[in-house]
Amino acid sequence: MMDVDPRQYENAAINDSDIHNIVLSYLVHNCFKETVESFISCTGMKQPADYQEDMEKRKRIFHFALEGNALKAIELTEQLANDLLEKNKDLHFDLLSLHFVKLVCSRKCTEALEFAQTKLTPFGKVQNYVEKLEDFMTLLAYEEPEKSPMFHLLSLEYRQQVADSLNRALLAHANLPSCSAMERLIQQTTVVRQCLNQELSKDPPPPFSLKDFLKS
Repeated sequence: MMDVDPRQYENAAINDSDIHNIVLSYLVHNCFKETVESFISCTGMKQPADYQEDMEKRKRIFHFALEGNALKAIELTEQLANDLLEKNKDLHFDLLSLHFVKLVCSRKCTEALEFAQTKLTPFGKVQNYVEKLEDFMTLLAYEEPEKSPMFHLLSLEYRQQVADSLNRALLAHANLPSCSAMERLIQQTTVVRQCLNQELSKDPPPPFSLKDFLKS
C-alpha cells in the first residue's frame, strides 16, 4: 500500500474560500440553519439565495421522516414538490413503509394490515416491490417484531436512510446538488487513492478511511 508523508500536504496551497464553500455546502445540505448563520457571520461569506426558507422546509420534512411520522413528511413534501413522489415511486414506497412500521411497533396490527392493503399492496403490481412487501408483511407474523428476521426495518438506521434519500431528492428537485461538496470530495479522494494503490501494490488496498486519514 502506498503511504504518503503527511508533511507533503503542508505545502499544498489551499484557498480559504474553497474550504469555506465546502463547509457551507455541508451545513446547508444537512439543514444546520443556526450553524449556517453563525458560519456566514464569522467568515463574511455571501448568503446563498433563498437558502433559509428552503432549508427550514427540508429540515422539518427530514425530521418528520426520521421520527417515523411519514404521513406528515409526505404531506409537506407534496406541498414543497408536488410531483416528486409521483415520479419517485421507490422513495414513496419507502416513506409509506415507515408509517407501516410505526403501526407495527405500536402493536396496531389490524390498522397496519389495512394500511398495507390500501397503500402498499398496489406497489405489488410491479415485480421490484414484491420482495419488499413480503419483508414488511413478515413483521406482522411476530408478536415481538423486534425479534423477527426483518428487525432492521424497525431501526433508526433504516429511518435515517429513508430520510437522507428524501432530503437528496428534495435538493435535486430544486435543482441543487443532491450531495454536499464535502461528500463528493471524499468520494473522489477514495477513488483516487484506491486507483493509485492498485497500480502500485499487488495486494488489494483497504478501503479509504477518513478517520485514519485525519489521524495521519
